[in-house]
Formats: sequence, structure tokens, C-alpha cells
Amino acid sequence: FFLSLFLPFFLPSFFVFSLALSLQVTLISAFVFPHLPPKPVNIFFAFCISLSCVSAGILIYWYRQGDLEPKFRNLIYYILFSIIMLCICANLYFHEVGK
Repeated sequence: FFLSLFLPFFLPSFFVFSLALSLQVTLISAFVFPHLPPKPVNIFFAFCISLSCVSAGILIYWYRQGDLEPKFRNLIYYILFSIIMLCICANLYFHEVGK
């Protein structure tokens, strides 16, 4: 019962915190790994992920202003989850996991 009351407030902050942390790690990894100077492909990949974050941020801003209907909340969650998964894939690529 307590979890059902707490989950609607916890889930958005969890997604935003996870996204912020994974984006910071991805941006730092793009410039530092595997060696200096950074590869242009890594920087481009991180730049594209950052642009996705900007569009998600605009959607969140519009949702909080009330310009979007509540049904768009699930779409925002999906976009945030997709960006987090992109950050994980980018970090695996930057660190050359699986070679």
C-alpha cells in the first residue's frame, strides 16, 4: 500500500537522476576513453545523445506547464528509458567491451 502511494513520486525523480548520472558518465567517457585525443565518433555519439536529452527536457517542461495531456507521461518515461539505454550502449562502445 505504501509503495503504491510513493511510487508516482519516486519514479520520475529516479528516471531524471539516472539520466543525469548516465549522461555525465557518457560525456566524460566520450572525451577521455579509450585514450586522448578523443575519437570524433565518440564525441558525435555523445552529442546526439545530448540532443535527445534536450528534446526530452522540452517535453518534460511542457508536461509540467500543463500543455500536454497526462497520457504523454508514459511517452516521457519511455523516452527517458531509451536515452538511459543509449548511454549504456555508448559507454560499452567507448570502453570497447566485448573485444
